[in-house]
Amino acid sequence: MGKEEFLDYVDDNDNVIDSMSKKEIYEKLLTHRIAHVLVFNREGKMCLQLRGNVKSFAFHWCTTAGGHVQAGESYEEGAKREMTEEVGIDAQLTQKFKDTYVYTFGQYKGIKKFLVTFIATYDGPFNINKNDVKKVKFFTLEEIQKMVDRGEKIHPELLFLLKKYYGII
Repeated sequence: MGKEEFLDYVDDNDNVIDSMSKKEIYEKLLTHRIAHVLVFNREGKMCLQLRGNVKSFAFHWCTTAGGHVQAGESYEEGAKREMTEEVGIDAQLTQKFKDTYVYTFGQYKGIKKFLVTFIATYDGPFNINKNDVKKVKFFTLEEIQKMVDRGEKIHPELLFLLKKYYGII
């Protein structure tokens, strides 16, 4: 059994109130922080991760790396940690977007997250964590649009970012 995760929960202005277990934050539907990384290669293609058989959104396409910002971490520290843990790379990150995302479905309907998205340029290779990640692949935005049109499983936070910033409908 893995170590229990602790996250900061925050107010509507993203100020830390306190920290508690991830389980408790989700049970109480408390606002917390998420960091995402979108890696682009020199051709401008976006790298997406196909999640493995994980607890949530198994076998969904997701950002190159991402996850919960741990208690006491900055968004960038969380993004770098997730990038190292999931796809085994260390690339220069640039903060690109900060959004408020509210789940509109499922058992966590109404939970609010601050999503901070970083971008990086990297051509590979990747050293994926095979426990969490099935594969990574670079796509053009046109290819991603076709994936959405076909109804492929796309993580809702990635879909939110693609629609808001990359013209995917």
